[in-house]
Amino acid sequence: MTRESAGEPGADDGDSVVYDLAAECTAEDVEHDRSYLAEINGIVDYGVFVDLSESVSGLVHESVLEGTFAVGDELVVELESVRDNGDMAFEPVDVDDYSLEAVAHDYSLTGTDRLKANIGDQIHLEGEVVQVKQTGGPTIFHIADEYGVVPCAAFEEAGVRAYPSVEVGDIVRVTGTPERREGSVQIEVDGLSKLEGDDAEEARERLEAALEKRAEPHDVEPLIDWPAFEKLRPNLQEVAKLLRRTVLEGRPIRVRHHADGDGMCAAVPVQIALQRFIADVHEDEDAPRHLIKRLPAKAPFYEMEDATRDLNFALEDREKHGQQLPLLLMLDNGSTAEDVPAYETLAHYDIPIAVVDHHHPDPEAVEDLLDAHVNPYLHDEDYRITTGMLCVELARMIDPEITDELRHVPAVAGLSDRSKADAMDDYLALADEEGYDEDRLQDLSEALDYAAFWLRYNSGDQLIQDLLQIDSNDEDRHRELVSFFADRAGEEVDEQLDAAMSHLEHEDLDNGAHLYRIDVENYAHRFTYPAPGKTTGEIHDRKIEETGDPVITVGYGPDFAVLRSDGVRLDIPQMVSELEEEIPGGGVSGGGHLVVGSIKFVKGKREEVIDALVEKMEEAEIDEALSSAAPIDD
Repeated sequence: MTRESAGEPGADDGDSVVYDLAAECTAEDVEHDRSYLAEINGIVDYGVFVDLSESVSGLVHESVLEGTFAVGDELVVELESVRDNGDMAFEPVDVDDYSLEAVAHDYSLTGTDRLKANIGDQIHLEGEVVQVKQTGGPTIFHIADEYGVVPCAAFEEAGVRAYPSVEVGDIVRVTGTPERREGSVQIEVDGLSKLEGDDAEEARERLEAALEKRAEPHDVEPLIDWPAFEKLRPNLQEVAKLLRRTVLEGRPIRVRHHADGDGMCAAVPVQIALQRFIADVHEDEDAPRHLIKRLPAKAPFYEMEDATRDLNFALEDREKHGQQLPLLLMLDNGSTAEDVPAYETLAHYDIPIAVVDHHHPDPEAVEDLLDAHVNPYLHDEDYRITTGMLCVELARMIDPEITDELRHVPAVAGLSDRSKADAMDDYLALADEEGYDEDRLQDLSEALDYAAFWLRYNSGDQLIQDLLQIDSNDEDRHRELVSFFADRAGEEVDEQLDAAMSHLEHEDLDNGAHLYRIDVENYAHRFTYPAPGKTTGEIHDRKIEETGDPVITVGYGPDFAVLRSDGVRLDIPQMVSELEEEIPGGGVSGGGHLVVGSIKFVKGKREEVIDALVEKMEEAEIDEALSSAAPIDD
């Protein structure tokens, strides 16, 4: 037999085709009725052993052999049979002239199902290293291929880094055996090599195309028909794709959200949807716990304290566990100039940031620092589309199977943030179909607010999930918790207002609105529920109900003021901007919506700031459309 060339099947010279397996090929790449080039690696009385690749070997029985052979000789063979134990038998093929065709291993899919189906069998995968963790025993390489992230354990010696030249971001080829380890499946590495040049570029292009396709969000119809939401839907799809892509790349995600009812209604559905997607993508069963963290924030912006803490933890995780630096997802805050210093801190480490918010934004300040930004104000809408409403749809784009657990959540978000959008009627009806009438929803909103206050900076994952009845099946516990927390919240609000109401100052403004002022630092209980903002809101609600007229309520302390208005068009972000310029040295900052917000200032300028604020309120336009007595049409 003569080998003519490395040609293609059906070459013009009419030669037979013999297939030459690449070194990484496995038994799965061998087909019946095909000729393969083999090399003899051993001779015994009953035949010869041949290698077709590094992991494909078998016996050619002496009964089908003619002539003499030596180790290292080439032999063309066909697959005769495969025994139950996996042993392969071959028979020689008599060919005179042939052309060789190279066969590469099919690296299509090495997802979790395939790993579990091949426990104990040698397999190959090709992908990008997304994490390298050195343990007291092996080195664990987390490798992302087209369909998942797989832990691969390579052992040099206890605590010694295996393959030290391989780093995060490298494209590698792994040969190994899937084995079960503490409930997960990992590959025990037999060989690992870093791809270079064209091989690496070709693999990277293949991975990129596959990841781009899998990152596409699910095309789900919104829970209700709401034209105002449709304007934001493409932006939400972009964020969903970014988050899915982040999971596929093995990058951690940190979710920062405002610690109130709307913020939790936004963050918890997204958190759970991402946890489920992470579990689907990662073979490591601990990945959902390690790769996503939900972190409440008390301030309505990203404080430097939170940013430096987040950055420090991220750098420590990179050093200790070999993780990539995370993506930051800001929910129900993050749209204003006050966020810029914190964002610029993260920018030094190229940490990507996405924001979904409904507070009045300052796009010129933040846009260059964000990878994605969803905000109704950017589409001529406003705060009435709450972040919780948006993020329920975002969660469904990530994992549509979560839908049945979320039908009541937009109504909770709307009530928590006092949304007057006409869509609230549809959301309330949707919740009612799930057994949540408006009284139950109001109790749930109060319970969330109460829990958030006492949790402070703790996410309280299981407690909040039980309250929201998401990823939680204990109906009795849910109802008992909601009832208990709502009752406690009501009692403590009553106690607070009993102490505060007699100290309320009232005046009639020239524009016809009632102005109520309360010094919450001196005439309300401190360091207990309700907090100053909640106390101001509760006083405000009672005065609206009592007067039936336009009402503005201001709760102030030594260096802050909390504002609520009803029936008055207060552009609070604009007022803050004007006060910054008008009161030099006042240290004025803050923001919010048109009708609710907060302002900070230096203590020595309090009287000047409050007086200037009242003057601006007196000039504000009375607008019945902003009254709680009349819903706002979209």
